[in-house]
Amino acid sequence: MTMTEVRTTQVYEVYIKASAQKVWDAITSPEWTQKYAYKSRQEVEPRVGGSFKAYATDEMKQFGGAPDVIIDGEVIEYDPPKRLVHTWHAHFSDDYTTEPATRLTYEIAEESPGFTRLTLVHELEGAPLHAQMVASKWTEGAGGGWTWILSDLKSFLETDKTLSE
Repeated sequence: MTMTEVRTTQVYEVYIKASAQKVWDAITSPEWTQKYAYKSRQEVEPRVGGSFKAYATDEMKQFGGAPDVIIDGEVIEYDPPKRLVHTWHAHFSDDYTTEPATRLTYEIAEESPGFTRLTLVHELEGAPLHAQMVASKWTEGAGGGWTWILSDLKSFLETDKTLSE
């Protein structure tokens, strides 16, 4: 995939057999975020203007010398358990750090008792490296962008196991 093929606004949608509150907790609670996908502890300060931080795991630090905070941002909207919007700025390398922050929106809708639609919108205008990274396909040892993260979240919430278990 070339950077010109990557959309600057990426939309992902998944249906999860879980309540909206459980999905909300999984994306906002540090205890939950470190159980699936990259197993990175994420903290969302629960208010507009609050901070968002994703921390490097020990494996990430050993693999490539990642900084302690690998992604940061600011909370723009906080409406539990329906909507979370925050900026998103990766710091995996100087190239990523020089790009502008992007915007990430989680929309959570309980469609029926027992299952929830999670829509993730990532606006990536002016950040082609970020855009290519989050749209990436599965790569052994590196993950697979939002598609993989949301698939792993779904698996974890429905089975208590991640895709790699």
